[in-house]
Amino acid sequence: MDQSFEQVKRHELKSLHNSAVSHAIGQVLLNLLLLTLGSILCAISINGILIPNGFLSSGLAGLVLILHYLFPFLPVSTLYFLLNIPIFALGWEFVGRRFFFYSLAGMTIFSGSLAWSHVLFPVQDMLCSALLAGILSGVGGGITLKSLGSGGGTDILSVALLKRFSVRLGTTALAFNCMILLVGALFFPLEKVLYTLIYIYVSARILNLVVTGLSQRKAVMIVSNLGDAISRKILEETKHGVTILHGQGAYSGRDEKVLYTVVNFRELSRIKRLIRQIDPQAFMVVSDTLEVMGRRIGNQPQY
Repeated sequence: MDQSFEQVKRHELKSLHNSAVSHAIGQVLLNLLLLTLGSILCAISINGILIPNGFLSSGLAGLVLILHYLFPFLPVSTLYFLLNIPIFALGWEFVGRRFFFYSLAGMTIFSGSLAWSHVLFPVQDMLCSALLAGILSGVGGGITLKSLGSGGGTDILSVALLKRFSVRLGTTALAFNCMILLVGALFFPLEKVLYTLIYIYVSARILNLVVTGLSQRKAVMIVSNLGDAISRKILEETKHGVTILHGQGAYSGRDEKVLYTVVNFRELSRIKRLIRQIDPQAFMVVSDTLEVMGRRIGNQPQY
């Protein structure tokens, strides 16, 4: 009897172990697939549109293109790989190992994609070319960031500066891109730089849409005399937590309950409907969030 129980227990443990291993392998393959697909789209944008039109790019790729235009004998893929080496050396000290190794894989895949992905687009208009390149790069960059890594370059540098000096990710990217555009204006026709600016803007907008989409978090603050009923309804209907703050009306002097919760963008209309049903006179403020940390509703990347 005891021996049979031990056999069943060992079998269950073995099944759990095999399931965990299969899940881990599946996650690795999924992340590598995302990195590969995103890298190919970005590389097609660079080789097929940016370089033929003499445009620059954002991030480290922009610096690579400047060097390539000034010294055409230097391959773009090799330049990108070599310039990433000191950045990854810096990143080893500041970013998590999982993010580091996935980004290392992403950088290698992207360098290879730059060497092998050559698709020319029959688009003659410069504005249309900038828009198309922005769409391709935005989708590719968004798919890459959906993984647990990145394509290297300024992504690693931005995370390192964030952890060492608390410099926001967007601030680093903005500063680097401004430097690229300034240097480009000194060496290349201003028209090319302006088209590059259009490309960068479109790429950033598409990237944000791919990464956040309808999952963007919204902070909701509600002031109502029926705060208890509203909080119970939110808990029952949406399963989201609600924090109750105690305030006081400056004019009336009455004590007020202020409800605070964070929801996904797609759930916002549902929250509004619930509040209107209970208290049409409720005062509600909805604001965008920069980052949200937390197990259930958080969207802050783990670097």
